[in-house]
Amino acid sequence: MKNLLNVSEIRVEFVPEFKISECPLITNSQQAYKILMQVWDRSVMSFLEEFKVILLNNVNKVLGIIDLARGGKDFVPVDMKVIFSIALKASASKIILAHNHPSEQLQPSSADRAITKKAIDAGKFLDIEICDHLIVTPDKYLSLKDEGYFDIDNQ
Repeated sequence: MKNLLNVSEIRVEFVPEFKISECPLITNSQQAYKILMQVWDRSVMSFLEEFKVILLNNVNKVLGIIDLARGGKDFVPVDMKVIFSIALKASASKIILAHNHPSEQLQPSSADRAITKKAIDAGKFLDIEICDHLIVTPDKYLSLKDEGYFDIDNQ
């Protein structure tokens, strides 16, 4: 007879490399952009679209940055399950979404707005605030929050 109790153990672990007091604080989009540019590989920004997520605690200290996905010239796949499973594992209270446009055009696409709305809706359900969604290039950025795109219900 086969043992019906053959199940895998699941381990949930997040081991920060730094003390929270040493982690940077983000209070605006410009600070988020500066932190992202410290970790973004600028040599591929004009060739490939990438998606990253900044994980924050409840007082906006950076817990870490996720290199979520790398796509092609004008598309990167974004999986909400992966974003939020990592955010939950790290006990993040807030997140900032970010991706680059290889064209260096900062205008958000309909897909960018849809991803933002989907993340906001999922975040509300999980009690994880989406603080912003940045579109970045090596020299400039656009904050969807600063530009009013977070008023998605009114669009």
